[in-house]
Amino acid sequence: MSRHPRFPHAAKPRHLRLVVGDRKGVAEGVPIAVRPDPQTHNGYQPRAVLHIVAPPDWSVAPTAHSWCSCGRERQAVGRAAVLSLVAAHNEHRDTCPQLANAKEGGKAV
Repeated sequence: MSRHPRFPHAAKPRHLRLVVGDRKGVAEGVPIAVRPDPQTHNGYQPRAVLHIVAPPDWSVAPTAHSWCSCGRERQAVGRAAVLSLVAAHNEHRDTCPQLANAKEGGKAV
C-alpha cells in the first residue's frame, strides 16, 4: 500500500465490543430511547404539486416535476417541455376527480 504524502499513517481499525446491561452514567427514570418528534399536524396535505427548477444560467436546461395524489406523475426537461408540463398540470387540476372532490369540502392545493 502506497502512502499519501499528506497522510503518511493509515487509519487504525477499531474494535467494537458488545455491551450488555444498563448504560453507565444515565440518570434513573430518563429514557434512553429516541422517541418520535411530537409535532402537531394542521391537516394540510398537498394534493397536486408542480416543482420547477430554473437555474439562472441560460445554458442550463430547466426541469419540472408534476405530481398529483391520484397517481399522475410527469417530468420534463427543457424550456418547451417545462412550459408544456405547466399547462398540462393546470389542465389536470381542473379535470382530476380527486381534486374536484377536495374542492367541494375544502381548499385544494
